[in-house]
Amino acid sequence: MKELFNEIVCFRRDLHKIPEGGFKEFNTQKYIIDNLINMGYSPKTICQTGVYVYIKGSNPNVCKAFRADMDALPIKEENNISFSSNNNFMHACGHDGHMAILLGFAKYLKKVKTFNESILLIFQPAEEGPGGAKFICDTGLLETYSVKEIYGLHLFPDLPQGVISTKEGIFFAQATEFDCEIIGKGGHGGIPQNTIDPLIPFTKIIDSYQSIISRNISPFDPCVITVGHFYGGKVRNIIPNSINYHGTIRAYSQENTEFLIKRMKEIHRGFETSFSIKVKEDFRILYPPVINDSNLYNNFLNISKNFNFQQGKVLAIAEDFSFYQEKIPGLFFLLGTKNEKENLTSPLHSSTFNFNETVLLEGVKLFVYLLGENYEI
Repeated sequence: MKELFNEIVCFRRDLHKIPEGGFKEFNTQKYIIDNLINMGYSPKTICQTGVYVYIKGSNPNVCKAFRADMDALPIKEENNISFSSNNNFMHACGHDGHMAILLGFAKYLKKVKTFNESILLIFQPAEEGPGGAKFICDTGLLETYSVKEIYGLHLFPDLPQGVISTKEGIFFAQATEFDCEIIGKGGHGGIPQNTIDPLIPFTKIIDSYQSIISRNISPFDPCVITVGHFYGGKVRNIIPNSINYHGTIRAYSQENTEFLIKRMKEIHRGFETSFSIKVKEDFRILYPPVINDSNLYNNFLNISKNFNFQQGKVLAIAEDFSFYQEKIPGLFFLLGTKNEKENLTSPLHSSTFNFNETVLLEGVKLFVYLLGENYEI
């Protein structure tokens, strides 16, 4: 166990030094391939920068898949650690840990002589965007190897270190991005009657979005509309020609997502008439909701005594693991990293996100137990 842990730490730190964006993980891909070959595997590439390994079991018609995402974020790291990145990208979402766990799992599997079921290890690019899981699914990989179920996990600083959390059914939301521009007529701030000020309808439009949530959606069916970025104008006494804003929608069904978009567009059309403005809009539906399979969840409960398990709650974050779940039954986990004593509390996508690497062994342990009752670590 000590030897395996040391290797996992080495994997994580090496990968942390070479963060790369989605579908550009060429150095990451090479590192994974080289280590898998050193373990005795014959890895194959997929979707430009992805990697997979198939391990044939006694029953090739039944295969379990395990997935780790590979990409990093365009964030300049601010951690004062010996293995920090210096290329203006950073594994600020823990994907270095996910890959280290899957590599550690691969290392463990070499110690097992026979497998009742086949195993597929997937190192997937571009989770942060545009959703590498969909590209993997579109290749037919799951069908080629008769994959019947798939598992994945994510490091999560909102949970105490080492806690495993998941739930049956809906777990994460569906994510949609929107970009809008309100076009009016600019002019001098001291002569507003000669302008069409886009700021006034902007504030009212944002306010109206919240009425969709409070009056058109059941309070027992949560949805979120958030505008996180907006800008317009450069001079204090000049009314701008336009205001741009960008935001996200989170819902737990395709039906609700489509309804929210419909209502937002209707609001835009109404304000166009009321204020003589033009509203340009672009909506991009991204990942489906993460919906955990009931049978896989109940099977996990049988081994949950081996973990510090905490019942999961519905969250408004998104994950492209959901594309796999549209194809086959899947179960997604959160692995807690919060450690207040060591000041490891920074959120995901933060320039100071970090974690105690002992949690990685807990991730390997989870994958091992998910193989079945004949395996343990």
